[in-house]
Amino acid sequence: MNLRDNLRRLLVRFYARRVEGHLDTTQAPKHIGVIMDGNRRWAKAAGSTTAQGHRAGAEKIEEFLGWCTETDVEVVTLWLLSTDNFDRPQEELGPLLGIIENVVRSLAADGRWRVHHVGTLDLLPAQMQTVLKEAEEATAHVDGILVNVAIGYGGRQEIADAVRSMLLDAHDRGVPMEELAESVDVDMIGRHLYTSDQPDPDLVIRTSGEQRLSGFMLWQTAHSEYYFCEVFWPAFRKVDFLRALRDYAARHRRYGG
Repeated sequence: MNLRDNLRRLLVRFYARRVEGHLDTTQAPKHIGVIMDGNRRWAKAAGSTTAQGHRAGAEKIEEFLGWCTETDVEVVTLWLLSTDNFDRPQEELGPLLGIIENVVRSLAADGRWRVHHVGTLDLLPAQMQTVLKEAEEATAHVDGILVNVAIGYGGRQEIADAVRSMLLDAHDRGVPMEELAESVDVDMIGRHLYTSDQPDPDLVIRTSGEQRLSGFMLWQTAHSEYYFCEVFWPAFRKVDFLRALRDYAARHRRYGG
């Protein structure tokens, strides 16, 4: 590493400390959603393979969660695999699924996080389903940040699954259709979402410069604040995280306004 790189790292570290020193962590969001975008583009720019890009993105996750533990964040939702990702070529999807399995195992083994899957299990390979169930069981007792791993997740699919669950529940209880129709409200549908009983995201961070949600938590983010960062996910730094928190703290949240 040359002198210029060392100087740049030093300046970034100094700036991060300065931002952190002026940040009121008590104003931190309770629930952060993260759209971890840019693994493939980071790999291309670095002259690496797509799989190496996904591995680099996976390695960033525990570092990111470590930053979250320094604040009052209680829930983090990480979008690891969308329903649309299943359309990718098998030569990319296969290694990606293996990388995600390793991420889930690592989070469970860490001992600091409570792991919860959000998404459609039926879309996932049997081995992935087993890994997720074992991770949830192994961390159920952990009193730390709740980490939602969104795997096989799509916002429209979640709402469809919630409505289906609501209808099946009513059928099992013998509730007539007319009575159900009269009682349906926002809270009832919310109780059947993947994130039932969790606070909605206060802040959604998307890396790579893309400024869209792409179907991420469509129901839950109705009143969320959004922070779009130009940096690719594998290159996301603590200073970028602190900037997101600073930006969030500076906003005046107007629910429905």
